[in-house]
Amino acid sequence: MGRIVILRIGHRPERDQRVTTHVGLTARALGAQGMYLAADDKGVVESITDVVSRWGGTFFIEDKVSWKRCIADWKAAGGKVVHLTMYGINLPDAIGGIREVDGDLLVIVGAEKVPGEIYGLADFNVAVTNQPHSEISSLAIFLDQFAEGRELNLEFKDAHIIVHPCPLGKRTEER
Repeated sequence: MGRIVILRIGHRPERDQRVTTHVGLTARALGAQGMYLAADDKGVVESITDVVSRWGGTFFIEDKVSWKRCIADWKAAGGKVVHLTMYGINLPDAIGGIREVDGDLLVIVGAEKVPGEIYGLADFNVAVTNQPHSEISSLAIFLDQFAEGRELNLEFKDAHIIVHPCPLGKRTEER
């Protein structure tokens, strides 16, 4: 299995900062290696970078990315593009083919209305449901289905904060 990287498009800094941060945090926690942000938003970059520095891992975030250039470069390098949209092929029908990809995946997660051009550029247009809902939930469900639950036990190198599961309360360790 290759890398999974998120491309966040349609981000509006004055409105979407919290949601886009949660897209990045969800991607990191569920096994993606990084996120490209097709917008200029240092606040999102700083928030996610801070989490990585405290909670570990090598997740990257890069803002000010041209989504067209990002997709073109990704495909030129042999990667495949997955677009999460409520108009695509239902996830259960698409996930097997996506798992068979030999190489890296770029997963597009939109905010506002996605340019129609994206549908033609994507190798897979995938619907988590055919109903309006959150891009955060779409990404989480996609990553979980892709990894078949294995991502729920990830350990992050260089973590300064570790959570130890327990039935009641909170148990953490700081290193």
